[in-house]
Amino acid sequence: MAVYTHVSSDALREFLKAYEIGEVLAFKGIAEGVENSNYFLQTEKGRFILTLYEKRVQEKDIPFFLALIAHLCEHGFPCPGLIADKNGRVQGVLEGRPAVLMQFIEGISVHTGSPKHCEQVGNVMARLHLASQGFSPVRANALGMSSWRKLLQVCERKLHAYPHDVGDELHAVMDTLEKNWREDLPGGIIHADLFPDNVLFRAGKLEGVIDFYFACNDSLAYDIAVCMNAWCFTPEWDFTPDNARALLDGYQQVRPLEKDEIDALPVLCHGAAMRFALTRLHDLINHVDGSMVSPKDPMEYLVKLRFHGGINNAEDYGLNL
Repeated sequence: MAVYTHVSSDALREFLKAYEIGEVLAFKGIAEGVENSNYFLQTEKGRFILTLYEKRVQEKDIPFFLALIAHLCEHGFPCPGLIADKNGRVQGVLEGRPAVLMQFIEGISVHTGSPKHCEQVGNVMARLHLASQGFSPVRANALGMSSWRKLLQVCERKLHAYPHDVGDELHAVMDTLEKNWREDLPGGIIHADLFPDNVLFRAGKLEGVIDFYFACNDSLAYDIAVCMNAWCFTPEWDFTPDNARALLDGYQQVRPLEKDEIDALPVLCHGAAMRFALTRLHDLINHVDGSMVSPKDPMEYLVKLRFHGGINNAEDYGLNL
């Protein structure tokens, strides 16, 4: 979450006339994240999250995201419900941006996940993969492997801030990924961004998953690879096998992995690290001055990229497979 578009009191008051949620008691921006503008809203009738969709989220994709969230809620998945206005609409316009009001989920994100956290994350990811099986709309992964080479070319002009051989290194990794990438794995809807700031816990128990704005159709095991990068390294960027084992154990309690998915984990993790190294470089290049968010350090994912490049098979991660 983040704030790029500032909402005036007058604009908020006019927007909320369409809803039956009572008078505003509190309204403040949420600084975490990098994607959309998000605000905490408290009224006489409850607490809500107000989201304004920014430029990276294409307006044509918003109905897909909202339909997916509604589908998951209907199937008992722990995510925030959409708040409809008096006319039954869940999408409006605020400060010139598409805007949505959602339920507030109690809980906080954790900065450093433990094996107990990771087991629950794996479990809820598998639940998402199963709950979305009956969801018919399709959205391609706009930040999938086929987009990375072009993104690398866009980012190269910022690489002067890094050692001179980083560009060559990234191109070499892209060559390897394009050669070894797997397109034949079981697929479906994935979250594609299940980082710690998108999972909420209360008293150690997972309460909800938020921010579905990278959700798309892709291989289910790629979602696990994104999570391994996000949850299975220390703050010093060292790999933690205990977290990885717990993540995979939690996932397989709900959906056992096929052998091909397990065998593909090294290349999928390598690719997920490339994806986030490149998007972080891109965000650094295109940082918006004055926004309530600081771009994240691409170096973290350059380090993870090198780690996964040294993994030959899934057993090298120290997993219970």
